[in-house]
Amino acid sequence: MPAPRLRTTPLPGIGVQYDLVTREQRHLSVVAHRDGTRTVGLYQADDPDSCSHSIHLTGAEAGSLIDALKPTHHSASLLYTTGLGLVAERIEVSATSRWNGRLLGDTRMRTETGASIVAVLRRAEAIPSPAPEFRLAGGDTLIVIGTREGVDAAAAILGRE
Repeated sequence: MPAPRLRTTPLPGIGVQYDLVTREQRHLSVVAHRDGTRTVGLYQADDPDSCSHSIHLTGAEAGSLIDALKPTHHSASLLYTTGLGLVAERIEVSATSRWNGRLLGDTRMRTETGASIVAVLRRAEAIPSPAPEFRLAGGDTLIVIGTREGVDAAAAILGRE
């Protein structure tokens, strides 16, 4: 089977567009915007220049889609898995999260999930071992370690609006 055809087109001021023609001759495109978002387009089978569906994804949503399409790749959110059944993941606090501006201790993360927040990444700074009095902010990325179930529960708590 021949390799899929992938064409890359720079879009000045926007980002880069990637066009893929599948073995079934379907045309897909992904525009990687400079702000980290992605737009995925699916084109009509009978007119490869006419977009029939378009979805705009945040950077985090695009990363989740990559995880779903190819779970064996090295995910940016999955940091490490040990033989002990522990995982470490990056979980972002959105600007609209109910935790934006609230204290880390208010999440009751360890009590509710058994998972631990071992660091917070804020802009270009890393804050190791944040105390319960640490105030969360939208855009913070929390490094969470625990069992798969615990980390998933932590992500659910942090994702609550």
